[in-house]
Amino acid sequence: MRILAALGVMSLSLMVTLSSAQTMNKYGDCTIYPQKSKMMMAFTPAIAGQLTVQVNLPAPFWYNGDTPDSIKSGAEYCMAANLASRAGLGKLNIRNVAWDGLVAGQTKNFDLALSQISITPARQKVVTFSQPYFYSDIGVMVRSASSVAVTSSSIKVLRIGVQQGTTGESYARESIKAANLKVFPDTPGMFTALQAGQIDVAMTDTSIVLSQAKESAGRFKVIAQYKTGESYGALLPKNGKNNKMIDAILADMLKDGTVAKIQKKYLFDVWGGDPTKIPYLKP
Repeated sequence: MRILAALGVMSLSLMVTLSSAQTMNKYGDCTIYPQKSKMMMAFTPAIAGQLTVQVNLPAPFWYNGDTPDSIKSGAEYCMAANLASRAGLGKLNIRNVAWDGLVAGQTKNFDLALSQISITPARQKVVTFSQPYFYSDIGVMVRSASSVAVTSSSIKVLRIGVQQGTTGESYARESIKAANLKVFPDTPGMFTALQAGQIDVAMTDTSIVLSQAKESAGRFKVIAQYKTGESYGALLPKNGKNNKMIDAILADMLKDGTVAKIQKKYLFDVWGGDPTKIPYLKP
């Protein structure tokens, strides 16, 4: 089978077109799982003929590639591929957007965002969320060569790196009451600072630091996490015309095991186990 890649006019967009010979078992490098229930609602995409999905990159193992035109697999990418297939759309358009604008509801012309976005009351005021599709706590990552002892008490005075506008930032401020908080505009900057020894620990979602540690070739390790009960949902435009349809498709994918199969392949098997087995610290 052959997949034809069509270059779009936007440099940050990837558009994948299914050939007429496609037998619907692949989309990018993703497996397309059979749909067992019939969707009764019509899907009217933001941009005709395609599913437009926003993300804040990089997001290793969720999107395997640092730019939209290099991505063909990953947990959220393959979720998007299956969503596009079930919505009857032959094109998937991935757009890289700024994190702050995304969670503030400021981005436009998209159908949904899949970007490890925690569902919070503050965000629900400006955007709509689907039902949860993943559960994650706040992870603590250090340099593998670090001799710094990280405990529930010592972490309060260590140099903690967080990404601006994330639940990791608010947790470090409000629950841990960190004395030496360093705020970064994005995760690459935070991870670079950790590698350079400018911070002692990096804190963000356990799923994200596990992915980064796996990709670091042994430079980083996740040593602990905090129990927060966070869950990820698809971020949808406030009052979006396709929100009910997207939530119904996602519910179907959760029920029939599609999401579980995708997460096992691209996350749990790669991480080497269940993230809930990582020790928990008390705030």
